Amino acid sequence: MENLPVYHGPIGKEEGERRLAQDGRDGCYLVRNSDTVQGVYCLCVLCKGYVYTYRIHKDDAGSWAAETTPGVDKRYFRQIKNLIAAFQAPGQGLAMPLLFPVTAQRRARAQAEPRTPTDGLSPTAPTSPFLQQSRPHATQGQKNRNKNKKEVQQAFG
Repeated sequence: MENLPVYHGPIGKEEGERRLAQDGRDGCYLVRNSDTVQGVYCLCVLCKGYVYTYRIHKDDAGSWAAETTPGVDKRYFRQIKNLIAAFQAPGQGLAMPLLFPVTAQRRARAQAEPRTPTDGLSPTAPTSPFLQQSRPHATQGQKNRNKNKKEVQQAFG
C-alpha cells in the first residue's frame, strides 16, 4: 500500500476530507487508513461537496475488494491499482468515478518547498526591473488557470 501514490497513511477522516476539499474537484480521491477497523483502508472520493468513503480490504486469498453501494456485486482484484483503475469508470457502485488522484507525494513536495524566497528577496517588492516586468505575466497565468478551472467545473457541474 505504501507504494500507492494516492495512499496518505493514517491521516484520519477529518484530514482526508480537508485534503479532498482543498483539491475541490468532483472525482478527486485518496486512500487512507481506516480510523475504526485495523488493517482496513478507506477510499475517499469528493462528489458535490461531500466526501464518500468506501472501505477497501485485502481478503485471506490476497485479493482486494471495496464495499460499494448496496446491490452492486463485490468485485475482487489481485492488485490495489487494478481496483482503482476499475473504479475510474462510471457505474461501478461509487458516488462518483475516481477521476483526479490526490497524491501524497505531490502534497509532501508542496509542504517541503519554502514559502518565502531563500535569497531574502520579497515577492511583493521586486528589486529589479526584470522582476517587475515579469509579474504581470504571472498574474495573467493565474487568470488563465482560474478560467480553465471554471470551464472544467462547468463541464462537469
